[in-house]
Amino acid sequence: MSRRFFADEPIIGDTAQLTGAEAEHAVKVLRAKVGDLVTLFDGGGAEFPARITAMGRSGVALAVLARREVSRELATEVTLGVALPKGDRQRWLVEKAVELGVSSLVPLITQRGVAQPNEAALGRLRRYVIEAAKQSGRNRLLQIAAPQAFAGFGRQASRAAFRILAHPGLDSVPIAELALPGPAGAVSCAVGPEGGFTDEELAAADGWRRVSLGLRILRVETAAVALAAWFSLRDAIRPGREPQTVAGTQNVTSGE
Repeated sequence: MSRRFFADEPIIGDTAQLTGAEAEHAVKVLRAKVGDLVTLFDGGGAEFPARITAMGRSGVALAVLARREVSRELATEVTLGVALPKGDRQRWLVEKAVELGVSSLVPLITQRGVAQPNEAALGRLRRYVIEAAKQSGRNRLLQIAAPQAFAGFGRQASRAAFRILAHPGLDSVPIAELALPGPAGAVSCAVGPEGGFTDEELAAADGWRRVSLGLRILRVETAAVALAAWFSLRDAIRPGREPQTVAGTQNVTSGE
């Protein structure tokens, strides 16, 4: 079981506190005890070896032993704009996007969309992000943005080095033939609803490269994860790519 925990407050100094769902998970699920060693992260990019010092109704107190700058992010910053599917398929999409290294997810409002997430639904998606980050070892959280109309997303993404729109049409380039200019930079990907983008939406996607993901029609979450996996695998096989980069380690208690 994972012994990684998310601290919802930035970790500064030599102490930290787990509250809410994280404290409950430590106490009731993992049966943690005083003296146990765990790893904390706060979404800022570092991870913190820590020891549990006290457990009570208000939460779990920990002594922070060190700060380690560890990056497990992709070299390419990937943003997924997705017309979200319904129900548990959203959770699966978010979990896989986190595991594959996606930087941010933007729920798209489209003419044929079936799910328009409210604030409560967005809160659930953000909790899925934390759970997936704990499992996958990421120290930065995928960002769940506010829902946007596809036209607005298209304009906002205009600064991205690449803009890719998943579309199963004869005018689409197979993704395997898509040429990208090196590993760094940013990419925005758009995935429409089950019925696809309308002709009006496609016409508004000026400057977007239309790509095909194969001969079969994919569900929304499958198409989104296929795009994310393509960039993740491309990053993994890049020559000289290390599985993780440790930028530096600081012993918190001694100040070394």
